[in-house]
Amino acid sequence: MHRQGVISANRLEDVDALGRPSAGKRLRKAAPRFKSHIAIAALIAATVAGCNRTSPPLSEARQVRTVTIEHGAGGEIVSLTGHVRAKDEVSLAFRLDGRMIERPVHVGDVLKSGQVVARLDPQIPDNALRSAEANLASMEAVLAQARLTFWRQQQLLKDGWTPRANFDEAQQKLLTAQAQVDSAQAQVRIAREQQSYTVLSADAPGAVTATGAESGEVVHAGQMIVQLARQGGRDAVFDVPEQLIRNGPNDPLVDIALSNDPQVKATGRVREVAPQADSATRTFQVKVGIANPPDAMKLGDTVVGRIRLSAPPGVEVPASALTETDGRPAVWVVDPLNKTVSLRNVEVLRYDPATVVISQGLETGALVVTAGVQTLRPGQKVRLLGAV
Repeated sequence: MHRQGVISANRLEDVDALGRPSAGKRLRKAAPRFKSHIAIAALIAATVAGCNRTSPPLSEARQVRTVTIEHGAGGEIVSLTGHVRAKDEVSLAFRLDGRMIERPVHVGDVLKSGQVVARLDPQIPDNALRSAEANLASMEAVLAQARLTFWRQQQLLKDGWTPRANFDEAQQKLLTAQAQVDSAQAQVRIAREQQSYTVLSADAPGAVTATGAESGEVVHAGQMIVQLARQGGRDAVFDVPEQLIRNGPNDPLVDIALSNDPQVKATGRVREVAPQADSATRTFQVKVGIANPPDAMKLGDTVVGRIRLSAPPGVEVPASALTETDGRPAVWVVDPLNKTVSLRNVEVLRYDPATVVISQGLETGALVVTAGVQTLRPGQKVRLLGAV
């Protein structure tokens, strides 16, 4: 009963004489709304205070690093991969058909001039030589008889014991026998030369780079038996795209280095350019003669060749100097008199890993900011940390 009386008394206090909520009740209901409004107001005030915080004045000098444009851009460096070959590389082959019975050399062997490379079965050429020599002996016997007959007829004609016709016949037989001997001698020389063709020898010192037949095979005249890289000059051979052939400099100096050891270097100049592009790759084979090749640059090694193309119109600046305004590339340029910066739009001709080539918008002598470009504003005073 007492609790019900207290609740009833509280309810009576929450209403006034007209039955409306009392002022205390209204204040208790509005308290949470007041707290939220105060929080929102405080947040807005903090935001406005942040927005009204002033940026550093333009008179405050910022530290920047600059570079002075002193010369035009250098030509682009083009790198191509190739391999080392001998300047003179020949394919050794037999001059006649036959069965190869010996090939004592292998890939990688270093040969001397005149060293035997391979042999053919000599039986047939030997028989041909013996036949030619026998025929020569027969013709020489006929010639000896013809000479004796001619001498006799000559003596008889002088003494008047033989008619002129017999003398003329003896003279004709002598001339015929002499011609037959000359022909037989030529056949012997041919047979001997054919016999020498059964032995294949190196015509110059060099290294064997490939073989084309094995012992026991029947080979044809002209078939490659051994490929020989002659000692002496070496070439670096590259497959060059058509555009570089068309736009590249004339007689450039090529820097050559081993791909697996860049410390092994050499230089060279273009010695030969293929007149026709490869049907599959559409590239042109270019041979660069290596001047004084180092011993470590061996045949077959992979090398990297580099040339510098002709310099384009424009200037070169570090890539860190490039920024953007209104979607266009730009750079900050320092006024050397009052040490303020201005943003200048430029045209980029080429992007390199560390530099960019500007074709329009900069000239020689301009002072360009290379470090600190993100914090600058037009008219900002700067303090130079270092100018190159």
